[in-house]
Amino acid sequence: MTEASKPLKILLTADTLGGVWTYAIDLIKALAPYGTQVALATMGALLTPLQHQQVKALPHVKLYESNYKLEWMESPWEEVDAAGNWLLQVNQDFAPDLIHLNNLVHGNLAWGKPVVLVVHSCVQSWWQGVKKEAAPNNWQEYRNRVTQSLRAAQVVVAPTLAMLEEAETLYGPFYNHLVIHNGRDLSSFHYASKEPFIFSMGRLWDEAKNVQLLAEVAADLSWPVLIAGNAQHPVTAEILNFKNVQFLGHLDPLEISNYLSRASIFALPVKYEPFGLSALEAGLSGCALVLGSIPSQKEIWQHTATYVNPTDAEQLKTTLTKLINDEFIRNIFSYRALNVAQQYSAEQMALEYADLYQQLLPDFNLI
Repeated sequence: MTEASKPLKILLTADTLGGVWTYAIDLIKALAPYGTQVALATMGALLTPLQHQQVKALPHVKLYESNYKLEWMESPWEEVDAAGNWLLQVNQDFAPDLIHLNNLVHGNLAWGKPVVLVVHSCVQSWWQGVKKEAAPNNWQEYRNRVTQSLRAAQVVVAPTLAMLEEAETLYGPFYNHLVIHNGRDLSSFHYASKEPFIFSMGRLWDEAKNVQLLAEVAADLSWPVLIAGNAQHPVTAEILNFKNVQFLGHLDPLEISNYLSRASIFALPVKYEPFGLSALEAGLSGCALVLGSIPSQKEIWQHTATYVNPTDAEQLKTTLTKLINDEFIRNIFSYRALNVAQQYSAEQMALEYADLYQQLLPDFNLI
Protein backbone atom coordinates (compact mmCIF):
# COMPACT_ATOMS: atom_id res chain seq x y z
CA MET A 1 0.00 0.00 0.00
CA THR A 2 1.36 3.41 -0.93
CA GLU A 3 1.24 6.35 1.43
CA ALA A 4 -1.03 8.12 -1.03
CA SER A 5 -3.68 5.42 -0.47
CA LYS A 6 -3.48 4.92 3.28
CA PRO A 7 -5.07 7.15 5.94
CA LEU A 8 -3.04 9.82 7.68
CA LYS A 9 -2.57 8.88 11.33
CA ILE A 10 -2.30 11.76 13.81
CA LEU A 11 -1.39 11.73 17.48
CA LEU A 12 -3.26 14.70 18.94
CA THR A 13 -2.98 15.84 22.56
CA ALA A 14 -5.66 17.74 24.45
CA ASP A 15 -6.30 18.84 28.00
CA THR A 16 -9.78 18.21 29.31
CA LEU A 17 -10.23 21.41 31.34
CA GLY A 18 -11.00 24.25 28.94
CA GLY A 19 -11.41 25.50 25.42
CA VAL A 20 -8.70 23.24 23.99
CA TRP A 21 -11.06 20.31 24.51
CA THR A 22 -13.76 21.97 22.41
CA TYR A 23 -11.16 22.83 19.76
CA ALA A 24 -9.90 19.24 19.64
CA ILE A 25 -13.34 17.66 19.33
CA ASP A 26 -14.42 20.04 16.56
CA LEU A 27 -11.13 19.59 14.70
CA ILE A 28 -11.18 15.79 14.83
CA LYS A 29 -14.78 15.76 13.58
CA ALA A 30 -14.01 18.19 10.75
CA LEU A 31 -10.88 16.23 9.72
CA ALA A 32 -12.85 12.99 9.29
CA PRO A 33 -13.71 13.65 5.59
CA TYR A 34 -9.96 13.70 4.87
CA GLY A 35 -9.72 10.06 5.97
CA THR A 36 -7.64 10.75 9.06
CA GLN A 37 -7.22 8.41 12.01
CA VAL A 38 -6.54 10.06 15.36
CA ALA A 39 -5.01 8.96 18.64
CA LEU A 40 -6.46 11.40 21.17
CA ALA A 41 -4.14 11.62 24.19
CA THR A 42 -5.75 13.49 27.08
CA MET A 43 -4.19 15.07 30.16
CA GLY A 44 -5.11 17.39 33.02
CA ALA A 45 -8.05 15.40 34.39
CA LEU A 46 -10.00 12.27 33.55
CA LEU A 47 -12.83 12.70 31.06
CA THR A 48 -16.33 13.51 32.25
CA PRO A 49 -19.23 11.31 31.09
CA LEU A 50 -20.17 14.01 28.54
CA GLN A 51 -16.61 14.10 27.20
CA HIS A 52 -16.63 10.31 26.83
CA GLN A 53 -19.85 10.62 24.83
CA GLN A 54 -18.27 13.26 22.60
CA VAL A 55 -15.30 11.00 21.85
CA LYS A 56 -17.50 7.97 21.16
CA ALA A 57 -19.42 9.99 18.58
CA LEU A 58 -16.26 10.64 16.55
CA PRO A 59 -15.17 8.30 13.75
CA HIS A 60 -11.71 6.76 13.62
CA VAL A 61 -10.52 7.91 17.06
CA LYS A 62 -8.56 5.87 19.59
CA LEU A 63 -8.63 7.38 23.08
CA TYR A 64 -5.58 7.35 25.35
CA GLU A 65 -6.70 8.82 28.66
CA SER A 66 -4.60 10.14 31.54
CA ASN A 67 -4.80 12.73 34.30
CA TYR A 68 -1.17 13.89 34.27
CA LYS A 69 -0.68 17.46 35.43
CA LEU A 70 -0.36 20.19 32.81
CA GLU A 71 2.64 22.49 32.68
CA TRP A 72 0.79 25.46 34.20
CA MET A 73 -0.32 23.56 37.30
CA GLU A 74 1.38 23.67 40.69
CA SER A 75 4.62 21.61 40.97
CA PRO A 76 3.92 19.75 37.71
CA TRP A 77 7.34 18.71 36.45
CA GLU A 78 7.54 15.14 37.73
CA GLU A 79 4.16 14.40 36.14
CA VAL A 80 5.01 16.37 32.99
CA ASP A 81 8.07 14.13 32.54
CA ALA A 82 5.97 11.03 33.20
CA ALA A 83 3.45 12.28 30.64
CA GLY A 84 6.26 12.64 28.13
CA ASN A 85 7.26 8.98 28.59
CA TRP A 86 3.60 7.97 28.30
CA LEU A 87 3.19 9.97 25.09
CA LEU A 88 6.22 8.26 23.58
CA GLN A 89 4.59 4.91 24.41
CA VAL A 90 1.42 6.09 22.68
CA ASN A 91 3.58 7.10 19.73
CA GLN A 92 5.03 3.60 19.58
CA ASP A 93 1.64 1.89 19.98
CA PHE A 94 -0.36 3.97 17.51
CA ALA A 95 2.48 4.62 15.02
CA PRO A 96 1.21 8.01 13.82
CA ASP A 97 2.58 9.82 10.80
CA LEU A 98 2.41 13.20 12.50
CA ILE A 99 2.31 14.67 16.01
CA HIS A 100 -0.14 17.51 16.77
CA LEU A 101 0.50 18.88 20.26
CA ASN A 102 -1.87 21.22 22.07
CA ASN A 103 0.23 21.42 25.20
CA LEU A 104 3.46 23.39 25.29
CA VAL A 105 6.22 21.24 26.76
CA HIS A 106 6.57 18.01 24.77
CA GLY A 107 7.68 19.33 21.37
CA ASN A 108 11.29 18.31 21.96
CA LEU A 109 10.68 14.62 22.69
CA ALA A 110 12.25 12.02 20.40
CA TRP A 111 9.16 11.70 18.21
CA GLY A 112 10.94 10.75 14.99
CA LYS A 113 8.27 12.45 12.85
CA PRO A 114 6.97 15.96 12.15
CA VAL A 115 5.63 17.92 15.12
CA VAL A 116 2.96 20.63 14.92
CA LEU A 117 2.66 22.52 18.21
CA VAL A 118 -0.25 24.90 18.83
CA VAL A 119 0.12 27.81 21.27
CA HIS A 120 -3.44 28.29 22.51
CA SER A 121 -2.22 30.45 25.41
CA CYS A 122 0.68 30.57 27.84
CA VAL A 123 1.39 31.66 31.39
CA GLN A 124 3.82 34.42 30.47
CA SER A 125 1.52 36.14 27.98
CA TRP A 126 -1.35 35.69 30.47
CA TRP A 127 0.68 37.42 33.15
CA GLN A 128 1.53 40.28 30.82
CA GLY A 129 -2.07 40.67 29.67
CA VAL A 130 -3.67 40.45 33.10
CA LYS A 131 -1.03 41.75 35.49
CA LYS A 132 0.77 44.08 33.06
CA GLU A 133 4.12 42.71 34.21
CA ALA A 134 6.46 39.82 33.51
CA ALA A 135 5.76 36.47 35.15
CA PRO A 136 7.58 36.00 38.48
CA ASN A 137 10.89 34.16 38.75
CA ASN A 138 9.21 30.99 39.97
CA TRP A 139 8.00 30.49 36.39
CA GLN A 140 11.56 30.21 35.05
CA GLU A 141 11.41 26.42 34.71
CA TYR A 142 8.18 26.82 32.75
CA ARG A 143 9.84 29.40 30.49
CA ASN A 144 12.85 27.17 29.83
CA ARG A 145 10.81 24.08 29.04
CA VAL A 146 8.31 25.86 26.81
CA THR A 147 11.13 27.56 24.91
CA GLN A 148 12.94 24.27 24.25
CA SER A 149 9.70 22.59 23.19
CA LEU A 150 8.51 25.32 20.82
CA ARG A 151 11.90 25.73 19.17
CA ALA A 152 12.05 21.98 18.48
CA ALA A 153 8.69 21.81 16.66
CA GLN A 154 8.62 21.77 12.86
CA VAL A 155 5.76 24.28 12.89
CA VAL A 156 4.36 26.44 15.70
CA VAL A 157 0.71 27.36 15.14
CA ALA A 158 -1.29 30.04 16.96
CA PRO A 159 -5.00 30.92 16.67
CA THR A 160 -4.31 34.63 16.11
CA LEU A 161 -1.41 36.72 14.87
CA ALA A 162 -1.49 38.54 18.21
CA MET A 163 -0.84 35.28 20.08
CA LEU A 164 1.81 34.17 17.61
CA GLU A 165 3.75 37.43 17.90
CA GLU A 166 3.64 37.24 21.70
CA ALA A 167 4.85 33.64 21.66
CA GLU A 168 7.68 34.45 19.25
CA THR A 169 8.78 37.35 21.43
CA LEU A 170 8.70 35.25 24.59
CA TYR A 171 10.07 31.93 23.33
CA GLY A 172 11.36 32.31 19.76
CA PRO A 173 12.76 32.19 17.24
CA PHE A 174 10.76 29.25 15.87
CA TYR A 175 11.74 26.93 13.05
CA ASN A 176 8.51 27.82 11.25
CA HIS A 177 5.20 29.37 12.26
CA LEU A 178 1.65 29.84 11.03
CA VAL A 179 -1.68 31.35 12.08
CA ILE A 180 -4.69 29.05 11.85
CA HIS A 181 -7.80 30.56 13.36
CA ASN A 182 -9.94 28.39 15.59
CA GLY A 183 -13.36 27.39 14.34
CA ARG A 184 -16.58 25.95 15.64
CA ASP A 185 -19.19 23.55 14.32
CA LEU A 186 -21.68 25.99 12.81
CA SER A 187 -24.55 23.55 13.27
CA SER A 188 -24.21 23.79 17.05
CA PHE A 189 -25.49 27.39 17.18
CA HIS A 190 -28.49 29.21 15.83
CA TYR A 191 -30.21 32.57 15.81
CA ALA A 192 -33.56 32.80 17.60
CA SER A 193 -35.92 35.59 18.55
CA LYS A 194 -33.86 37.91 20.72
CA GLU A 195 -34.84 38.70 24.30
CA PRO A 196 -33.90 41.67 26.54
CA PHE A 197 -30.96 40.29 28.49
CA ILE A 198 -27.16 40.35 28.43
CA PHE A 199 -25.30 37.04 28.49
CA SER A 200 -21.73 36.20 29.48
CA MET A 201 -19.63 33.16 30.31
CA GLY A 202 -16.85 32.65 32.82
CA ARG A 203 -15.92 32.21 36.44
CA LEU A 204 -16.26 35.38 38.50
CA TRP A 205 -12.73 34.90 39.84
CA ASP A 206 -11.09 34.52 36.40
CA GLU A 207 -9.03 37.70 36.06
CA ALA A 208 -8.47 37.21 32.33
CA LYS A 209 -12.15 36.85 31.41
CA ASN A 210 -12.92 39.83 33.66
CA VAL A 211 -16.54 38.83 34.22
CA GLN A 212 -16.49 40.61 37.58
CA LEU A 213 -16.36 44.01 35.85
CA LEU A 214 -19.62 43.16 34.08
CA ALA A 215 -21.18 41.99 37.34
CA GLU A 216 -20.17 45.23 39.04
CA VAL A 217 -21.96 47.46 36.49
CA ALA A 218 -25.07 45.26 36.21
CA ALA A 219 -26.96 47.15 38.92
CA ASP A 220 -26.96 50.26 36.72
CA LEU A 221 -28.36 48.47 33.66
CA SER A 222 -32.03 48.18 32.75
CA TRP A 223 -31.59 44.63 31.42
CA PRO A 224 -30.63 41.63 33.56
CA VAL A 225 -27.18 40.06 33.21
CA LEU A 226 -27.08 36.27 32.98
CA ILE A 227 -23.72 34.58 33.50
CA ALA A 228 -22.85 30.96 32.74
CA GLY A 229 -20.63 30.21 35.71
CA ASN A 230 -20.71 30.68 39.44
CA ALA A 231 -19.78 33.33 41.98
CA GLN A 232 -18.11 31.00 44.45
CA HIS A 233 -14.38 31.23 44.96
CA PRO A 234 -12.82 27.79 44.28
CA VAL A 235 -10.52 28.00 47.35
CA THR A 236 -12.20 30.19 49.97
CA ALA A 237 -15.79 29.24 48.98
CA GLU A 238 -16.69 32.94 49.34
CA ILE A 239 -19.77 33.88 47.32
CA LEU A 240 -20.27 37.42 46.04
CA ASN A 241 -23.73 38.74 45.28
CA PHE A 242 -24.43 41.36 42.64
CA LYS A 243 -27.71 43.13 42.00
CA ASN A 244 -29.33 42.37 38.65
CA VAL A 245 -27.00 39.39 38.02
CA GLN A 246 -28.12 35.78 37.72
CA PHE A 247 -25.35 33.17 37.93
CA LEU A 248 -26.46 30.09 36.03
CA GLY A 249 -23.77 27.69 37.24
CA HIS A 250 -22.33 25.07 34.93
CA LEU A 251 -24.26 24.73 31.67
CA ASP A 252 -23.89 21.95 29.13
CA PRO A 253 -23.27 22.85 25.47
CA LEU A 254 -26.95 22.64 24.51
CA GLU A 255 -27.95 24.95 27.35
CA ILE A 256 -25.27 27.47 26.37
CA SER A 257 -26.44 27.38 22.77
CA ASN A 258 -30.01 28.01 23.90
CA TYR A 259 -29.11 31.03 26.02
CA LEU A 260 -26.90 32.50 23.28
CA SER A 261 -29.63 32.12 20.68
CA ARG A 262 -31.96 34.26 22.83
CA ALA A 263 -29.46 36.79 24.21
CA SER A 264 -29.47 40.20 22.55
CA ILE A 265 -26.01 41.16 23.82
CA PHE A 266 -22.95 39.11 24.71
CA ALA A 267 -20.48 40.95 26.94
CA LEU A 268 -17.02 39.77 27.92
CA PRO A 269 -14.56 42.62 28.66
CA VAL A 270 -11.51 40.34 28.58
CA LYS A 271 -8.06 41.42 29.65
CA TYR A 272 -6.44 38.39 28.01
CA GLU A 273 -7.90 36.13 25.33
CA PRO A 274 -5.70 34.54 22.62
CA PHE A 275 -8.77 33.74 20.49
CA GLY A 276 -12.14 33.57 22.28
CA LEU A 277 -14.37 30.60 21.50
CA SER A 278 -17.19 31.94 23.66
CA ALA A 279 -17.32 35.19 21.67
CA LEU A 280 -17.34 33.13 18.45
CA GLU A 281 -20.25 31.07 19.75
CA ALA A 282 -22.09 34.30 20.60
CA GLY A 283 -21.38 35.70 17.16
CA LEU A 284 -22.72 32.53 15.54
CA SER A 285 -25.88 33.07 17.60
CA GLY A 286 -26.36 36.64 16.38
CA CYS A 287 -25.51 38.43 19.62
CA ALA A 288 -24.23 41.99 19.54
CA LEU A 289 -20.70 41.68 20.93
CA VAL A 290 -19.09 43.85 23.62
CA LEU A 291 -15.49 42.74 24.11
CA GLY A 292 -12.27 43.83 25.74
CA SER A 293 -10.20 46.20 23.62
CA ILE A 294 -7.18 43.95 23.12
CA PRO A 295 -5.31 43.06 19.88
CA SER A 296 -6.57 39.49 19.49
CA GLN A 297 -10.24 40.47 19.70
CA LYS A 298 -9.84 43.32 17.24
CA GLU A 299 -7.98 40.98 14.89
CA ILE A 300 -10.88 38.52 14.86
CA TRP A 301 -13.87 40.88 14.93
CA GLN A 302 -12.54 44.17 13.48
CA HIS A 303 -15.49 46.58 13.06
CA THR A 304 -18.15 43.99 13.91
CA ALA A 305 -17.90 44.28 17.72
CA THR A 306 -17.91 47.09 20.26
CA TYR A 307 -14.75 47.31 22.35
CA VAL A 308 -14.22 48.61 25.87
CA ASN A 309 -11.21 49.24 28.07
CA PRO A 310 -11.14 46.16 30.37
CA THR A 311 -10.37 48.36 33.38
CA ASP A 312 -13.03 51.04 32.74
CA ALA A 313 -16.33 50.18 34.42
CA GLU A 314 -17.94 53.45 33.37
CA GLN A 315 -17.16 52.85 29.71
CA LEU A 316 -18.59 49.34 29.91
CA LYS A 317 -21.79 50.61 31.55
CA THR A 318 -22.19 53.40 28.98
CA THR A 319 -21.56 51.06 26.04
CA LEU A 320 -24.07 48.48 27.24
CA THR A 321 -26.66 51.17 27.98
CA LYS A 322 -26.37 52.55 24.45
CA LEU A 323 -26.90 49.13 22.93
CA ILE A 324 -29.83 48.40 25.23
CA ASN A 325 -31.52 51.67 24.25
CA ASP A 326 -30.83 51.52 20.49
CA GLU A 327 -32.41 48.50 18.83
CA PHE A 328 -31.36 49.66 15.36
CA ILE A 329 -27.64 49.76 16.23
CA ARG A 330 -27.94 46.57 18.22
CA ASN A 331 -29.39 44.76 15.22
CA ILE A 332 -26.60 46.07 12.97
CA PHE A 333 -23.95 44.67 15.32
CA SER A 334 -25.90 41.43 15.61
CA TYR A 335 -25.90 40.99 11.84
CA ARG A 336 -22.23 41.95 11.54
CA ALA A 337 -21.18 39.46 14.22
CA LEU A 338 -23.19 36.66 12.64
CA ASN A 339 -21.72 37.39 9.22
CA VAL A 340 -18.10 37.39 10.39
CA ALA A 341 -18.50 34.45 12.78
CA GLN A 342 -19.53 32.15 9.94
CA GLN A 343 -16.05 32.56 8.46
CA TYR A 344 -14.62 30.75 11.50
CA SER A 345 -16.02 27.30 10.89
CA ALA A 346 -14.54 24.01 12.03
CA GLU A 347 -14.47 22.99 8.36
CA GLN A 348 -12.27 25.95 7.44
CA MET A 349 -10.00 25.23 10.40
CA ALA A 350 -9.67 21.58 9.36
CA LEU A 351 -8.95 22.56 5.76
CA GLU A 352 -6.04 24.74 6.87
CA TYR A 353 -4.66 22.05 9.17
CA ALA A 354 -5.01 19.44 6.41
CA ASP A 355 -3.07 21.76 4.10
CA LEU A 356 -0.35 22.10 6.76
CA TYR A 357 -0.19 18.32 7.24
CA GLN A 358 0.08 17.93 3.47
CA GLN A 359 3.03 20.32 3.36
CA LEU A 360 4.81 18.33 6.08
CA LEU A 361 3.96 14.95 4.54
CA PRO A 362 3.86 15.50 0.77
CA ASP A 363 3.53 11.76 0.01
CA PHE A 364 -0.01 11.77 1.40
CA ASN A 365 -2.95 12.92 -0.71
CA LEU A 366 -5.14 14.89 1.70
CA ILE A 367 -6.22 17.93 -0.29
